[in-house]
Amino acid sequence: MAGKPSTTGSGGLDLDSRPILVFWETTKSCLLSCRHCRATAVPTAMPGELHNADGRRLLDQIAAFGRPAPIVVLTGGDCLMRPDLLDLTAHARRLGLTVALSPSVTPQLTPEALAPFLELGVKVVSISLDGATAATHDRVRGVPGHFDATVRALGWLARAGVKVQVNTTVMRENLAEMADVAAILKRLDISLWEVFFLVHVGRGQAVSAPSASQNEDICHFLFEASRYGILVRTVEAPFFRRVVAWRRQLDDSEEPTEHFGLGPLYTQLHQQLVEVLGPPVRRPMAQSMGTRDGMGIVFVSHDGTVRPSGFLPLTLGNVKDRPLAEIYRDNPVLRAIRAAAFTGRCAVCPFGRICGGSRARAFASSGNPLGEDPGCAYIPA
Repeated sequence: MAGKPSTTGSGGLDLDSRPILVFWETTKSCLLSCRHCRATAVPTAMPGELHNADGRRLLDQIAAFGRPAPIVVLTGGDCLMRPDLLDLTAHARRLGLTVALSPSVTPQLTPEALAPFLELGVKVVSISLDGATAATHDRVRGVPGHFDATVRALGWLARAGVKVQVNTTVMRENLAEMADVAAILKRLDISLWEVFFLVHVGRGQAVSAPSASQNEDICHFLFEASRYGILVRTVEAPFFRRVVAWRRQLDDSEEPTEHFGLGPLYTQLHQQLVEVLGPPVRRPMAQSMGTRDGMGIVFVSHDGTVRPSGFLPLTLGNVKDRPLAEIYRDNPVLRAIRAAAFTGRCAVCPFGRICGGSRARAFASSGNPLGEDPGCAYIPA
């Protein structure tokens, strides 16, 4: 069995003591009805939403982790549906917190609406793009014309000097368009791509996820996409880091398909990537930091409920009753996740340190947040 994985992140940050990212679901309110929505967002705010004073106290709690403080990602729903979002952002900035926004593309997202956030020092905005065609993206988002609106928003955000992150959720219906999504990013000069691997939570329970073997093909494709000047990160696919470790050891003369036993999806996506972007010209830019749900990441829902991540609906406590730092550091489930106290294949996997499997997918499939990740194709010897 592999030894206890290190819980030290980049820069020597002790992930037992503090997360790198705190995601705050500021509201469940959103004008969209996306088919795969984790939050099962609704048009109006839900009862129990943290009011302004509670929100300020939450930000105080995040700052209380100490330096370096976690990055705060204000998400939703649609964070722009929260009327006091600017006030909360200003409070976070006064506390010295780094803030990122994750809004929905709706008529509310305009250069004028975003300008005061940029003046406060918000430098990162993430936008979802779930297909390379209007037919695919609009079907996922549930709004005709949303693809064109999203591409326009990505364009003006990039021109405004914002660091733009494109979020793409991988599902069966958009697999064939992943290379073309990468081409859109290059055309718009966007260099940060966060690819979400579907977990069956919220409305995503009704959406078909790729198989484990397809996930493997996608990860190898994403490694190659990162050789075009795009920093690629994954969500709920920590096994991508195993693939990155493998591919960095592979000699350029070796063929990945045969060496790793990859399937037809990899071949298709690889060929499409070369067709639309030409041969790769840079060193790979694939993230390999060993974070996972509850280890370097923690999620606070609209009503203050704390969870290991937005995709793992396991209640750990509430920030109205107990400080976030105490919940993160002391909760027995989180301590077990950080200690890699897993079962099944994940318990004996030699990649436990850099991967550890998706805790959310393990929970969704078995009810055990420490179980093995069925989305991973790797079988340890």
